[in-house]
Amino acid sequence: MKKLLFNLIAISILIVTWKEESYAQAPTLGSTANFVLFTSVGAITNTGNSKFTGNIGSNSGPSTGFGNVNGQMHSGDGVTAQAAADLNTLYNQLNSAVPNFNHAPLLGNGDTLIAGVYSITGNTTLSNNLYLDAKGNSNAVFIFKIEAPLSTTAVSNVILINGAQACNVFWKVEGLISIASNTQMKGTLVANNAAINIGTGAVLEGRALSTSGAISTNQVKGFTPTGCGSTVLTGPAAPNLGTTGCYALFSGNGVLTNSGPTKVKGDVGTNVGLTTGFNPLLVNGTIHPIPDGSTSSAAADLLNVYNYLNTLPVDIELLYPAQFGQSLVLTPHTYLLNAGTALTDTLFLDAQNNANAVFVIKINGALTTSTHSQVILRNGAQAKNVYWKVDGAAGIHDFSTFVGTLVVNNAAIDITTGVNLIGRALTTNGAFTTSSDTVTISGACSSLPVSWLYFKGKPAKQEVLLEWATTSELNNSYFTIEKSHDGILFDKLTAVKSTTGVGNQIYNYSFIDNHPYNIGFYKISQTDIDGKTSYYNTIKIKMNGSVDFKASQYVQGSYIYAQTVGSVAGKGTLDLYSMDGRKVATQKVIYTEGSNTFKILKPNQTGIYLLHMEGNGVKLYSGKVIVE
Repeated sequence: MKKLLFNLIAISILIVTWKEESYAQAPTLGSTANFVLFTSVGAITNTGNSKFTGNIGSNSGPSTGFGNVNGQMHSGDGVTAQAAADLNTLYNQLNSAVPNFNHAPLLGNGDTLIAGVYSITGNTTLSNNLYLDAKGNSNAVFIFKIEAPLSTTAVSNVILINGAQACNVFWKVEGLISIASNTQMKGTLVANNAAINIGTGAVLEGRALSTSGAISTNQVKGFTPTGCGSTVLTGPAAPNLGTTGCYALFSGNGVLTNSGPTKVKGDVGTNVGLTTGFNPLLVNGTIHPIPDGSTSSAAADLLNVYNYLNTLPVDIELLYPAQFGQSLVLTPHTYLLNAGTALTDTLFLDAQNNANAVFVIKINGALTTSTHSQVILRNGAQAKNVYWKVDGAAGIHDFSTFVGTLVVNNAAIDITTGVNLIGRALTTNGAFTTSSDTVTISGACSSLPVSWLYFKGKPAKQEVLLEWATTSELNNSYFTIEKSHDGILFDKLTAVKSTTGVGNQIYNYSFIDNHPYNIGFYKISQTDIDGKTSYYNTIKIKMNGSVDFKASQYVQGSYIYAQTVGSVAGKGTLDLYSMDGRKVATQKVIYTEGSNTFKILKPNQTGIYLLHMEGNGVKLYSGKVIVE
């Protein structure tokens, strides 16, 4: 009887646990997923220096008081009309969710809640810390159905643990939502026919949405949550810097002058004028005191870089160029500031844990920074993936930290004392001055005179056609192709003289291997005039169709001998099978082009056997052997 009771209790616990872990389903957000603040009817008002990532808008009402927003501002347009319809759908789904739990109107005070749908009937207050525990399930959904207003006390905090995500937390409130100062709120807030107020210093990781009611914020940080199938931001494709990638400081047309002990990692030069004032002991790169072939190529490549950045489609326009910075957070996008821009204090670039994400900031006017300004990279952002296009003079002022490749068009660059530039500063046409700065190029730079486009090959009857292409060849001497049967040991196949040229032209080359391996490996390298060699990559080519290979076998003494003739080279095996399919012997071999003789131990039992030969993973021969 005790054993039966114990089993029943265990089964009950399992059922309860299963229910707890499979409670709520996430509703459909539709286009509201893109909004951090939205109301179908009502005004949206901000006070102070708030920072928002996500769209902001009202389908019927103004949005006022916002500075630069990392998102799009909408008012009574097609986007807000769709968002209003989607918000109504979202509200209905939340409102119809079947509760798993009934909860008192007081939340927090150190309590921990598991996933599910919670029904709360009275005026609800969130105080101190509320823990939401996903129990290791990142898909766990938390829905709070509050049939009255919701408020928080100051410095209250929703804390997500064990895989819980803000994108899976929803608050459906029938009445005013009032978020007190310095509250850390998580999840999507939906107020039905009521206002939403978010106080000073509060942080919202989620959304504030109202079916009909005003929304007000005051010095708030709010951002749409990631995860739950949200789009992973990559930004645009990065430009091909070409030969400018090796330059830390460059002008296509204008003098480049330094004063003080400026430290540079990368090349320095101008294509028209003189480069002066740099100490060679402080420059880890090449100083080009007068224009040369390298500066000529860089000037041409810089124009291509500028044209690419200038024509990129814009994702987000930052509406207040004079208020740029000030702790603004940007995510991987192409941004536009359509006037002269002042970077003040700090700008954060958040890659959202995507190390390959690209940021492009296009400024239609001059750029200046305040002293001690900073560009700070977050969550995997890399300096090599940040690009600035400036149509006007650029002034990076004392003791600032500036990050990214700065491309200025037809204007001067002035980098004043003590600046730390992690990237490049390049102007198509303008004078350039630096003073006691530190400049470090970001990303890879190939100082060799070739930019590779591709190296590829394909079978052509009994031959292999190898093709490759390059661009920006400077002082290139020749290419070397090597060949291998195993991808480890290579022999020189041929050397091909380079084409003489400069700039961004494309140079195409080819070579035919008349005696390819059945499975062959090829690698290519480039050697410049000074004898410096750089390898590009290795490719693998498998021949199609029949193989030039013949074999015969005979038995002598204790062995079965196999004689082969053909063009196969590489590693292989001899396998001996009985007529019932059992492998009775095996031997590793190495084929060479021409004639080969191999042997494998003869079985003790007489009979008919099958001898199989393979080379480079391809079947070459199969024949019967009589053992007497």
